[in-house]
Amino acid sequence: MTHHDWDHVREAAEVVCRAWGGRPKIGLVLGTGLGALAREIESPVAIPYPEIPHFPRSTVAGHAGQLVCGTLVGRPVMAMEGRFHLYEGYTAAQVTFPIRVMKEMGCDLLVVSNACGGLNPQYRKGDLMVIEDHINLLGLNPLIGPNDDRLGPRFPDMIEPYDKALQDEALKVALEANIVAHRGVYVAVTGPNLETRAEYRFLRGIGADVVGMSTIPEVLVAVHAGIKVLGFSIVTDMCLPDALEPVDIDKIIAVANAAEAKLRTIVRGVLERLPA
Repeated sequence: MTHHDWDHVREAAEVVCRAWGGRPKIGLVLGTGLGALAREIESPVAIPYPEIPHFPRSTVAGHAGQLVCGTLVGRPVMAMEGRFHLYEGYTAAQVTFPIRVMKEMGCDLLVVSNACGGLNPQYRKGDLMVIEDHINLLGLNPLIGPNDDRLGPRFPDMIEPYDKALQDEALKVALEANIVAHRGVYVAVTGPNLETRAEYRFLRGIGADVVGMSTIPEVLVAVHAGIKVLGFSIVTDMCLPDALEPVDIDKIIAVANAAEAKLRTIVRGVLERLPA
């Protein structure tokens, strides 16, 4: 991020400030599984991405493409309804630009969600996973380039990219609500093709429990910016190399929609327990 990107962040934040008078504490990236949370935001102000300077445009079906600001369980939030993926052709800087804007607006917590394929044979289709750690195989990093010290340190530490206390809280909420939630490792690849059998074996072998095509760029920028992160994956299909079935996107979306209510319950439960 160069000096001129800092100006871009401030320009975008000013436009959001003009449209919505609040100051968000929590940023939400409503990937697969959290989309409907946008409808639960109270006194919402929705700002379409094209109206925000320097924001990328959303191209994926099922991703709305707007910033929704308001309150959720009494907490001021700023939610991305529709995220950007590297496989759409965006750069890592474009994908993560909204996270910079969240930080500039005042967010100190980021909640991210995604759909993923299950590699861990103990997992089942429709299960949730609280992300404990990740492996970045995207071959890209949004922090490459000159470092602007106003945005964060040159060499950010990744000892605990996902906040441990928040993971515990999320698992506690899941347990109380009788929702199956694991704690595991997310690996990201660029896609958009799904993986080969050999790749699934490799990914499982290096310690990943699930595989997806998003999230890590946003998390890297959040950690760089000093924002705490809580991440969730919805296991929409099982990717066991010896029992692989062709992917049916409609089925995946159906599984994600069914799991969505469970994930909303957990996120709301965690937010309710945060100090107001």
